[in-house]
Amino acid sequence: MPTNLEIKAKCPSLIHARNVSRTIGARFGGLLKQTDTYFKVKQGRLKLREIDGKKLELIYYHRNNTRGNRYSDYTVLELPKKQAAKRIFDSLFEAAVIVKKRRELYLYKNSRIHIDSVEGLGGYIEFEVVVVRGKRQAQKLMAFLREEFDVDPSSLIGVSYSDMLLKR
Repeated sequence: MPTNLEIKAKCPSLIHARNVSRTIGARFGGLLKQTDTYFKVKQGRLKLREIDGKKLELIYYHRNNTRGNRYSDYTVLELPKKQAAKRIFDSLFEAAVIVKKRRELYLYKNSRIHIDSVEGLGGYIEFEVVVVRGKRQAQKLMAFLREEFDVDPSSLIGVSYSDMLLKR
């Protein structure tokens, strides 16, 4: 199972986040409209992600709800038959919550920078550093990103968007 080192933070200015992404030389990976349906499961998290109304992925992940740097183990499975897959998951699992967001994706070294506008929640930034060269390299890259984007420690979020929406 692949592993990420990640953070999520409230983002006071999406424009500033875009500018910093460009300044550090991150490559624009696209503007994505994502709908994540989270299902009730015994452990971890299971979501069906629809991207731009075309692509469908099943994502399972496990991580602790911790503010600040946290590791996440995940598996992504692309589903080729979107409508059939949605029918199967709707009949097998109870949906807990649906998260809709507009995501700007930037790629920098072995990291993904997500600038998110989440329906009902507002603007956030996420860094996901894929652990491919060891945890020490991932931690150094995360520290660099947090410094470059001037992430205020008080803005860090320890839960997922799904948790935040469920608490509303």
